[in-house]
Amino acid sequence: MFDNNLSGYLPSQVCKGGALQRLIVANNYFKGTIPSSLKNCSSLFRVRLEGNKLNGNISEDFGIYPNLDYIDMSYNQLYGQISPNWAYCPNLTKFRISGNLLTGKIPSELGKLLQLRFLDLFSNQLTGDIPKELGTMSLLFNLTLSDNKISGVIPLEFGNLSNLEILDLSNNDISGPIPPQLKGCIKLRMLNLRKNKFDGIIPSQIGEFKRLQDLLDLSHNLFGGEIPPQLASLTYLTSLNLSHNNLSGAIPSSFGSMLDLTSIDVSYNNLEGPIPISKLFQNSQAEWFIYNKGLCGEVPSLPSCESISISTHHSIENHIIFFLIIPILGGWILLGLSTMIIAAFCRRGKPTEQKDNDLIIGDLFSILNFDGRVAYNYIINATKNFDEKYCIGSGTYGKVYKVEFPMEQVVAVKKLHPVEGVFDEKSFQSEIQVLTRIRHRNIVKLHGFCSSSGFKLLIYEYIEKRSLASILRSQEAVEELNWERRAHIIKNVADALSYIHHDCDPSIVHRDISSNNILLDFDFKAYLSDFGTARVVQPNLSNCSMPAGTFGYAAPELSYMIRVNEKCDVYSFGVVILEVIMGRHPGDLISSLSSSSVQHMLFSEVLDQRILPPTAYMVKEVLLLAIIAFSCIHDIPQARPTMQRISQLLISGNIPTIHEPFNSIKLCQLVEFLT
Repeated sequence: MFDNNLSGYLPSQVCKGGALQRLIVANNYFKGTIPSSLKNCSSLFRVRLEGNKLNGNISEDFGIYPNLDYIDMSYNQLYGQISPNWAYCPNLTKFRISGNLLTGKIPSELGKLLQLRFLDLFSNQLTGDIPKELGTMSLLFNLTLSDNKISGVIPLEFGNLSNLEILDLSNNDISGPIPPQLKGCIKLRMLNLRKNKFDGIIPSQIGEFKRLQDLLDLSHNLFGGEIPPQLASLTYLTSLNLSHNNLSGAIPSSFGSMLDLTSIDVSYNNLEGPIPISKLFQNSQAEWFIYNKGLCGEVPSLPSCESISISTHHSIENHIIFFLIIPILGGWILLGLSTMIIAAFCRRGKPTEQKDNDLIIGDLFSILNFDGRVAYNYIINATKNFDEKYCIGSGTYGKVYKVEFPMEQVVAVKKLHPVEGVFDEKSFQSEIQVLTRIRHRNIVKLHGFCSSSGFKLLIYEYIEKRSLASILRSQEAVEELNWERRAHIIKNVADALSYIHHDCDPSIVHRDISSNNILLDFDFKAYLSDFGTARVVQPNLSNCSMPAGTFGYAAPELSYMIRVNEKCDVYSFGVVILEVIMGRHPGDLISSLSSSSVQHMLFSEVLDQRILPPTAYMVKEVLLLAIIAFSCIHDIPQARPTMQRISQLLISGNIPTIHEPFNSIKLCQLVEFLT
């Protein structure tokens, strides 16, 4: 009964008679609790329940199975704790319960499963330390404990896992150094430790993982020191991520010999010096190296090593001046929003016609090695005091200008205009506060700001193409937006929202998600922008605020409540997905979704008819987008999925298959699919 579009409840007496060996009902729509007869069904050999809507307390629903070889209960709604009794299934080789609601600790008794080869507890709410007893499972080749709340350290006993090929501990609270004993995992081909609290130096012993091939991800941790040159010995490695740490020194020149490497990310560190010479680095993406101390080389977006030495010299002088001037001018108005904002108070010279003497320049172009006042004066002159011919966009609160700096550095400058003679100071400060404390590849970067009584400027990275909304409205441009690109755009936005909701502490709510605030570059990579209405969600506070958002995208509950909540962003995100699918705003569809005629409308009829239908390769992905969209626009906020869950679904694509021709699928088959 695998993947058969079945629904209803599993029979409670499915194991009546005690002879059942195989129960395979994966990827269907079964709901309800686990059949009670399974608890004493000792004859079970293989059980596959994944991809349904089963619920119940896993602590109570299962027993002891001496013959059990394989059990998968992933992607259901099971809760409770993992019972130590699983240790008494001596023949178990695969144990998978990912994507559920399990709590409590991982039982140390699982170390008795000496035949176990696959242990996957991904995406639950497990806590506590990793049991050292897991290090006794010598046959284990896949250990996935990612996306939980596990703490403690990596047990030294993991060095005994000589058959381990995949170790994924990402998205937890694990701390301490990487133990040198881990070099005993000689068959590792993927090591993912991202988003934890690991510290110390990166062990040179990692270079001894000669079979490491798929991924080495140590990003979003607290590693310091230099990058060990021994990592260059990983000649089969294809993806390396060391970003968001405290690494210093240079990128080892020997990295140029890693010929199989297809991506490397060292952004958000303190690295400096020349980039290694190789085809990979010469054709690299700018985002792989941003926010470092002073990298240089013959790489797009980086300065040459000759010019960086001059810029660094001037940058040091400017920082010294900043620290001398700030205490002296302590009585001046301080636009201090967080310790991450560097405020510099400068007297205006005479760059143009304007004569503001209260100019404040904040963190302006430190990333571009520009002196703040020089950069400000350049903006005024380059735009001829904001002449209309340099304007590339306008909105309710201001206009955006394109400014080209020397060395082909281009920025977008938003010049806010006052409403009834008054600037929206709260919105201005909110955007600065939010964007200076977040860093993500799909969120537009703020380089700095300028403020005076006469004007306010926000300076961003320049995104080459227009907004998603403008491209969807253009008959000519929309033809470039095929289904694969549309899916990729949605994934980018989901990643950005998941980051601000779940990876920022405290979390951030955007409050104005719309296709107008999603920018696209030449590769159709999406960037979330316009954080003027964003709010930081403080725990244990009411977090009340005035309603915000764009009409047609704002969640319905905002008409009767003013409490800031991530679910408002989720609703708006669902509207954007439908807009991307339909090629137009889905207001009419949403307002009439409960009617029988709309429910029985063919899904293919609502697709954007201006481009070719999705290919067989893309059909499942487009269906997944629609399913997620409908779950996001649920009237009840609590019924909407989290952005973290959405991001995981988009990565895994793990939904039951609809066994029906694509052109026969109706909207009613997609609505509330995930609830």
